[in-house]
Amino acid sequence: MRRFNPRASVSALVAAAIGLLVCVPPRADTPQGDAGTVPAVWTPKELHFTFMGFTSRYSCDGLEDRIKTALIKLGARKDMQVHATACPGPAGRPVPFPTVTGKLNVLQPVTDQTPADAQTVQAHWQKVDIATLVTDRDPVRAAGECELVEQIKQSILPVFTTRNVEYRSTCVPNQLSIGGTTLKAEMLVADQPAAKTPASK
Repeated sequence: MRRFNPRASVSALVAAAIGLLVCVPPRADTPQGDAGTVPAVWTPKELHFTFMGFTSRYSCDGLEDRIKTALIKLGARKDMQVHATACPGPAGRPVPFPTVTGKLNVLQPVTDQTPADAQTVQAHWQKVDIATLVTDRDPVRAAGECELVEQIKQSILPVFTTRNVEYRSTCVPNQLSIGGTTLKAEMLVADQPAAKTPASK
């Protein structure tokens, strides 16, 4: 007659549980790229951005510089062609509705619809504080640029591949709310190429 061995039974249960965990495949809805690189392709996009605000005003050159800086930080390829247009009056003077237009390339993840011959690049998700990319370092002047941040969220962010967008704003025309606007998102950006090791002599 065999005796019941509680220790052996517990060991068998633990082993079975471990085996089950090892055999269970990862969930299909796990976001791609969380643990590393994401295969992506450069995709052409067109940009047409007109700033319409009441609290702050920009010259065409000033808006162009801010938008270009933001686009690069958001992951656009550096060979973009972005320029200010419809700029009446002397250069450097604020205008009512400065406009920036252009063409650029942004990254999109490879999908089943991606052409088989498309050239892919390695990319990764990177959290970007978008509000700090375009606003002044001075907190008071930055508060006056909340309208610009708001319009970037509406008109520029959809051009890119994003996820986990965080947006909060207490923006009121002609009023300053220091720290009242937040815009952050995870952007798909290209990996930096590995540095080449000098050949040994």
